[in-house]
Amino acid sequence: MPADNTRHLVTAARQRYELTRSKAIQALRELDRTGTPVTFQTVAQQASVSRSWLYTQPDIRAEIDRLRTTAQPTTAPSVPARQRSSEASLQRRLEAAHNRNRQLAEENSKLRRQLAEALGRLRVADERGPDKSAPASAPASRSSVRIGPC
Repeated sequence: MPADNTRHLVTAARQRYELTRSKAIQALRELDRTGTPVTFQTVAQQASVSRSWLYTQPDIRAEIDRLRTTAQPTTAPSVPARQRSSEASLQRRLEAAHNRNRQLAEENSKLRRQLAEALGRLRVADERGPDKSAPASAPASRSSVRIGPC
């Protein structure tokens, strides 16, 4: 009766499987890190495995699908997942922009009021006529008006 050597075959197959998985996972990480579009074809080429094998691995397939859907279809290289802005970060930036916009609108309104008051004072001064107490060298109407804190 021949010796049973199947355990050696099983061990070799398991090692080959683990090596193939590690190559595929490493290829996924590298493609994502460099911003290269992640597809089954690019992962298969990078890892030197078949596309059909990738489709049979549920976790690797799910990761490829996730990276494919999160990648933005642009002509520029995609940003790796670690460097993408989170939704919370984008929300904070939007809130900061709204706050800044509100501050600028309030400042703009204040400056408009100051300008209207200054122009009103000029109009009243022009209606009264030249100021008799002003020195003779001073012009009858002012060409500039100072607006804001003195």
